[in-house]
This record gives sequence, structure tokens and C-alpha cells, in this order.
Amino acid sequence: MTTAPETPADDIAALMAALAAERTARQEAEARASGAEAMVAHLKLLIAKLRREQYGQSAERGRKLLDQLELQLEEAAASAAEDAAVAAPAAGTTVGAFTRRKPVRAPFPAHLPRERVVIRAPTACPCCGGKLAKLGETVTETLEVVPRQWKVIQTVREKFTCRSCEKITQPPAPFHVIPRGHVGPSLLAMILYAKYGEHQPLNRQSESYAREGVDLDVSTLADHVGAAAAVLSPLTELIRRHVFDADRVHGDDTTVPVLAPGKTVTGRLWTYVRDDRPFAGPAPPAAVFFYSRNRAGEHPLRHLAGYSGLLQADAYAGFGELYDAKRKPGPITEAACWSHGRRHFCAKRRWRSRRFGASTRSSPSSAGSTASRPATGWRCGGGKPSRSSSISKRGCAPNAPGCHATPQPPRRSITC
Repeated sequence: MTTAPETPADDIAALMAALAAERTARQEAEARASGAEAMVAHLKLLIAKLRREQYGQSAERGRKLLDQLELQLEEAAASAAEDAAVAAPAAGTTVGAFTRRKPVRAPFPAHLPRERVVIRAPTACPCCGGKLAKLGETVTETLEVVPRQWKVIQTVREKFTCRSCEKITQPPAPFHVIPRGHVGPSLLAMILYAKYGEHQPLNRQSESYAREGVDLDVSTLADHVGAAAAVLSPLTELIRRHVFDADRVHGDDTTVPVLAPGKTVTGRLWTYVRDDRPFAGPAPPAAVFFYSRNRAGEHPLRHLAGYSGLLQADAYAGFGELYDAKRKPGPITEAACWSHGRRHFCAKRRWRSRRFGASTRSSPSSAGSTASRPATGWRCGGGKPSRSSSISKRGCAPNAPGCHATPQPPRRSITC
């Protein structure tokens, strides 16, 4: 028994159904791509807005949000590229409204080595068999990477004995960064950079090395990190001395999350920077970091115990004792940050305005007393401003309405 062949009408119907399915899939892929493009544009706008916020706690608070938005932007861009790759084979023609604009590809860095691979050309013309003459060449560059390779270096030290005195002679053992250690300097540098430069915990590094066939226990890696910190302590001391030998130092602190048993606590990272390039100084820039579990004022006093120069910092009260004239080995000249000081004055002004009302702001005695005072060496009096008070970016002048300023003697300070 034989089956009758399909009719041309059945073939046409099947082709029409397949064409309709392809068209539907292409439209869905283009819709997903357009939605991803809108999300990418929205995330780029938010990231650009956050990057423009440069002053105050808002920048520190928005750092985590900025990292999260960049992660979402990466996911959205990858999804858009995947949807565009899926829609390309299905679409017979390119629809202009959904064409994804790709960024202009920058040339590869010039310092990267180039490996030239020449494809053999035919020796004769493939059409007529005639002789060929070189007209030019087309170079296509492809970025590639060589994965890291593990190896064991065997240092052989041969022993020799003297036939006369029977003494044994052998070359000395090779130098190791860690005494009696079994890791080379490159591997040790990679472990330290992954931990402190890329914030990779040691347990993740151990798992990554195990997948590559090298078993390094977490306790072993921790021993290597501790020993390397002791070995690098002289270099750390040299950097610290170089920073605090400067005439001017920039100081600041920031919060860092610290893992604790069952929770995450907030630590402090103190940074002191030497950068004489804006003043045409010949010394190279450098930074030194200190860590503490809290923000007590004793920490900057300990860090700057032997420094006497100019310190540019914010209005943190912990720096106050450093500016004392009786300090040994001498007072530190304060270079107050104008952004922080302006915000402090305006917050107090707004706090007093809310407390005393409009009648105090329009008081003739207040206006008259403030108008005749000089514009230098002023500090707004009154109580402590609220943490939730809004802050003006323009600042307030001592003779502004509602600003009950009290005269203060001029301090040895420089505004940045």
C-alpha cells in the first residue's frame, strides 16, 4: 500500500504557516529589543545623574545604588544584544525603527603585542590561471587572551663532594618571599590583588583554583596573606612617610561594610593623599589608608601624630584637636572644605528659621546688627540643626535675613 504524495496546495499552506510563525517570532524579538533599548537609555540617564552628585553624603549613599544600576545596565545591554541576534536571522529586511545603534568601536590599545597571521594567497589567478601581482592587504584585528597557566618550577641544587677533604658543596636555596613557603611571587601578588583589588574573598579564590585543578585551602591562603602583609610592612612605612612629609595633605574617611558573625557592621577607612601636581611639585602622588571599627576622634590623632603642615579635610569634629596651637610637634593648619562649611552654615540658618519663625527673620534689630558686621570670621550661632533639614547649595551670607551670626576671631584656615 503506497501513500499518495502531498499536493502543491498542502505545500503552499505549510509554507504560509511557517512564514507566519517566522513573522510572529520576528515581531516579538523586535518588541523585546525595543523594550531593552528603552531600559538601557533609562538606566544610562540615572547613572549620569548620580555621577553628577559630587558632594556630601548623597554621593556616598548613592555609590551602592550606582553599582546596582550599572549591573542592571549590563544585564539590559546583554539582553538587547541577544534579542537583536535572534531577530537578525528571522528578519528578511532591516526595520529602521528597531535598528539598534551600536557604539563606535575604539581601536585596540597600542601597547598590546600583535601576532601577525598571514593567510596564504593563491599562486595563480583562480579564473584564468594567470600570474598574480600584490595589490595590497586587508588587516582584521581580533582581541584575544591567553588564559593563565599553572606550572611548578623545580629548582635543582646539585651536591658535590671533595675527594681530598670530603666536604660537601651545594648552592644556596632559592629565595622565597615567605620563608619556607611554596608559592612564587607572581602567585602571591595575584592572591593579594584578587583579595584587596577585586574584593574576592579567599574562599571564592580557593574554589576558583580548585576548578582549575589546583587545591589551595582557605587557611593556607590566609597564612600567605598574613605573611605577605608582614613582608610588605617596610614598603607601607615608606609610603606613609612619603605622604606625611608633604607640606599639604588631603584627609577624609568613608564607610566600609565589614563581615561579622551573623551580621554586617560598618567600619571606617581613613585616607590621606599627597598630590603636589596642581602646585607644580616634583614629588609623585601617593595615598595611605588606615582602617578602624568606628569614627572616634582618637584615630586621626594617632594617624597624624607626627605631622605638622596643612590638612585639607571636612568639618569633622575629630580633627579639632589637631588645630590646637599647643599641639606637639606643632599645630596643623586647617584648610576647610567650602562645600562642607557652606552646608553647615545654611543648615543652622534653616533650623533657626523654623524655630523662631518669620518674625525673627524680619526683626529690624537683627538686620541692623548683621549688616554692620564684617564678612570674615563668622559662624552661625544657635543649636544643632536637624539631620533631615534641606541644604541650600548657594549658601548663606552673615548679613542674610534670618542668619543670627555671632562674631568669631579669624582662624588660620584656607578655603578650598
